[in-house]
Amino acid sequence: MKRGDLTDAQWARLELLLPMGKKPGRPPIWTRRQLIEGIRWRTRTGAPWRDVPERYGPWGCVYELFRRWQRDGTWKRIFAELQAQADAKHLIIWDINVDSTACRAHQHAAGARKRGMRR
Repeated sequence: MKRGDLTDAQWARLELLLPMGKKPGRPPIWTRRQLIEGIRWRTRTGAPWRDVPERYGPWGCVYELFRRWQRDGTWKRIFAELQAQADAKHLIIWDINVDSTACRAHQHAAGARKRGMRR
């Protein structure tokens, strides 16, 4: 396990929320855990998809899983469920902070007259 990878306990919680596979037949070469770790590595580092380390599987497989789950809403569902679990344990504080700082536009953005231009 590399730094930043999921621990076994974290994986056990996450694995329960993952969708079941639909395709019967030959088992995949790359495990879901490896592919998800690849997705996590890529989002954590911000590197291009092609730079995902080989230990997480081919970058194309990692990207395909990410996009498929993004399109069908799996990531949103997993996030919502983990958030609900954390909220039930009172691990989330739902305070709202409103900042009253004033923001001003530059004088040119505010319609100030420029040198030499008259209206």
